[in-house]
Amino acid sequence: MENAAPKPLPHWRRWWLAIRPRTLPAATAPVLIGLAVAFSQGYFKWLPALVILLCALLLQILANLVNDVADFQKGTDKSGRLGPTRVTQSGLLTPRQVWTGAVGVALLAMLGGVYLVFVGGWPVLVMGAASILGAVLYTVGPYALEDYGLGDLFALIFFGFVAVCGTTYILAGQLFPLSWVGGLGAGSLVTDILVVNNVRDIESDRRSGRKNIPVCWGRRAGEIEYLIMLILAYLAPILAIILGWADLWLLLPLLSLPRAIFLWQQIRTLPAGPGFNRLLAQTAQLVLLYCLLFSAGVLLGH
Repeated sequence: MENAAPKPLPHWRRWWLAIRPRTLPAATAPVLIGLAVAFSQGYFKWLPALVILLCALLLQILANLVNDVADFQKGTDKSGRLGPTRVTQSGLLTPRQVWTGAVGVALLAMLGGVYLVFVGGWPVLVMGAASILGAVLYTVGPYALEDYGLGDLFALIFFGFVAVCGTTYILAGQLFPLSWVGGLGAGSLVTDILVVNNVRDIESDRRSGRKNIPVCWGRRAGEIEYLIMLILAYLAPILAIILGWADLWLLLPLLSLPRAIFLWQQIRTLPAGPGFNRLLAQTAQLVLLYCLLFSAGVLLGH
């Protein structure tokens, strides 16, 4: 008796794969630190806070959709790739569908951004425009950030400092030292998500002509970069305490340090393959755990 043909994926499931839900904590978790800092200083409003979270989520989804379709059209994504399923490359969605979805998400993000500009003023317009432009230029164009090794710097700036400091500024109209410290911590760990991706894809990135740290200097360099980002993340709250910007409650993020050490051991020992997809998700989970603990430390300290 012949085996039945596999059932096609439902349409919603295809879009679920396209937005890459495992990466979404990288966008929303740093915002929590900004919200906590603003709240601790006596500045907090529920509606702007929820809109900020929604816009951060939409910008990450936008980046994921554009990355999916643009990498396929550039010929970067081919059969045999080690990463999670890409919906355009696998034929689950057409390029036109994904581009249409990306435009829709961008419009929703801009709609939320209009409200946030009304709340926070023209600097928010600059941050929002730069964030949308960065989400697109990360993959698209002759000087795509991911092709020239600038993706890591992009992650540190936008998922760290812009996400945390921008959130605090919208709610409080000013910045505080803890905003910068939180941005450094969160941004460093989000950068490690890209490091895992780059180490996993060394061979395919090399064939595509990309230039990033693992491609240029080898896997060991990527492992060292992962460690450096961990060190920066866990030094950040200690630095804040030493400088008198926070009390000992801000040591709470160190509770996640054993998990971070375990993940660093994983990136050093895992063979190239599907195991790196699990490590990618685990690093994103570490971002969420760290940011929750950092936020709790800020709130308990005040």
